[in-house]
Amino acid sequence: MKSEIKPSAAFCGVYRKKRVLLTGHTGFKGSWLAEWLISLGADVTGFALPPSTQPSLFTQLGLDSRLRHIEGDVRDLSAVRKVVDDTKPEFIFHLAAQPLVRLSYDQPVETYATNVMGTVNVLEAVRLVHRPCSVVAITTDKCYENKEWVHSYREEDPMGGYDPYSSSKGAAELVIASYRKSYFSAADSPIKLASARAGNVIGGGDWALDRIVPDCIRALQRGETIPVRNKIATRPWQHVLEPLSGYLWLGACLHNSELTAFSSQLPGAFNFGPALASNRTVAELVQEILKHWPGDWTDKSDPKAVHEAKLLNLATDKAHHFLEWSPAWSFGTTIEKTVDWYHNAIVAEAEAANCTRQHINEYSEDAFKMGIRWAK
Repeated sequence: MKSEIKPSAAFCGVYRKKRVLLTGHTGFKGSWLAEWLISLGADVTGFALPPSTQPSLFTQLGLDSRLRHIEGDVRDLSAVRKVVDDTKPEFIFHLAAQPLVRLSYDQPVETYATNVMGTVNVLEAVRLVHRPCSVVAITTDKCYENKEWVHSYREEDPMGGYDPYSSSKGAAELVIASYRKSYFSAADSPIKLASARAGNVIGGGDWALDRIVPDCIRALQRGETIPVRNKIATRPWQHVLEPLSGYLWLGACLHNSELTAFSSQLPGAFNFGPALASNRTVAELVQEILKHWPGDWTDKSDPKAVHEAKLLNLATDKAHHFLEWSPAWSFGTTIEKTVDWYHNAIVAEAEAANCTRQHINEYSEDAFKMGIRWAK
């Protein structure tokens, strides 16, 4: 598969030649976002620890030579402040995090230090530098106090979290809200801050352990049966490009008040999730993957396993009404594109970059055809 990023007026051209600081750019979502920002003509600086997996999408995309790559830890306030001071970003997308639920049980201190104090450090650096900047801080759908009910969680629902990962993200949301109200709420504040909460994100290039899609791919690649530990858990599965389009459009609207009639009164948090039909069980997800890459799976449920939520859905009404944002890809398309990416990347390593760019193009074109605001 060969593809080149096409010139695009997506996001009203807001990011062209703008200085963008992206924390966590060596991770799965961060690498996709870095690739998209580069295609939009942004001047991107990335600040993160080295990639935590081998292979990694960051390496497969060759991002270390295509943006300003700075290795650093968000737990180090002086390092964070220096990169913000040196970069003078017009936009910050804060993605750096410890992102795994099961790992958080083994490493709770690191999880809280990264997800809570890392967020404090980024916002404190922005406050101290005090330059015009639009900041989108990314958390997760798991930040809510999960009551295992069937209706979707809204942005006004209480923060919480059973496990260290989820509760650390709920705490990060409280930090973001406090900084926004305490320091950045004035109408003439040069700093605009919002948070973004996404559902379960999947897509090519995720090589993390203890995530269902890369676990499936690794088993299929070896010709082994897929072990499924939590088959009845329901999640709002969405392609990685769905929330990234929301983050980019939210940042653009914070930056330019003319892009939406509501920009001057944007609420502080937004959910970005898929259509209701994409809320599926893990078993359904695996069965959909097997339509595109034949194999088998087996139930490996363990009654002694650490707690993980069974039901979790997001309401995206606020993003729809305030940002005119909506998802562009169905559950079936999401799985098809995801498996397609892995097929191509495994057959030929060089195809990882081509497939990533191709999917960004295809997603943008589909959003344009649907009349979604950011793609017009």
